[in-house]
Amino acid sequence: MTELTLVGRHQNALIALAVHAFTASGIVLAMLAAFAAYNLDWPAFFMWLGLALVVDGVDGPIARKVSVESRLPTFSGAALDFVVDYVTYVFLPALAVATAGFTSIPIALALAGVIVFTSAMYYGDTRMKMKNNAFRGFPVVWNGVVFLYFVFDLNQFAVIGITLALSVLTFAPIAFVHPVRVEKWRPVTLAVTLAWFLFAGAALAWRLNPPIGVEIGLALSTAYLSLVAAVQQLIEKFFGAKAA
Repeated sequence: MTELTLVGRHQNALIALAVHAFTASGIVLAMLAAFAAYNLDWPAFFMWLGLALVVDGVDGPIARKVSVESRLPTFSGAALDFVVDYVTYVFLPALAVATAGFTSIPIALALAGVIVFTSAMYYGDTRMKMKNNAFRGFPVVWNGVVFLYFVFDLNQFAVIGITLALSVLTFAPIAFVHPVRVEKWRPVTLAVTLAWFLFAGAALAWRLNPPIGVEIGLALSTAYLSLVAAVQQLIEKFFGAKAA
């Protein structure tokens, strides 16, 4: 093996490790979010989770662009991504539900337990993606759901009902959109996703107590993102149109 070949392999490994390190930075952001939760600083908590969400949205395309699997086949980026995602999408939002005072402590702990348990089962299901890249069942994006609990200051009955309903829908054969990978209506979906993030950022700027216009924008964009894939699924079922 020539020295030039060895140098090339080392460069490939370093490039792949840099991408994986970027993915792993999400867990550092998660730690900062956990510290904010410890201090009951919920705007800071969701700010750190929002930054982790940005990292999660960017690292995948970068990894595919530079072909990290071929550059460093001994390292599983998918396993690393699952670890970070579970903490940021599931565990920390469940912690917020348990400690933010939406319900009594026993009920809050029960709801948090339901979230972490059903989500762990979901992560183990190899059928979580449909052929058109939509998610099968509610894709355990509890960071977004719990964020909305705070913004809309929901009462305990709404929190209990929504949490239990989404936990059941986690295992239902109902499609939920992946904003980037589902091709059908993708321009509209991407535009609505961007709008959701803009409204969410505005809500954070108002420390989770935004004006009514921001709340309406969040509600409408959330409704679209929650229902669009199911609508496509129904169209395909009853009219034979492809949902991808």
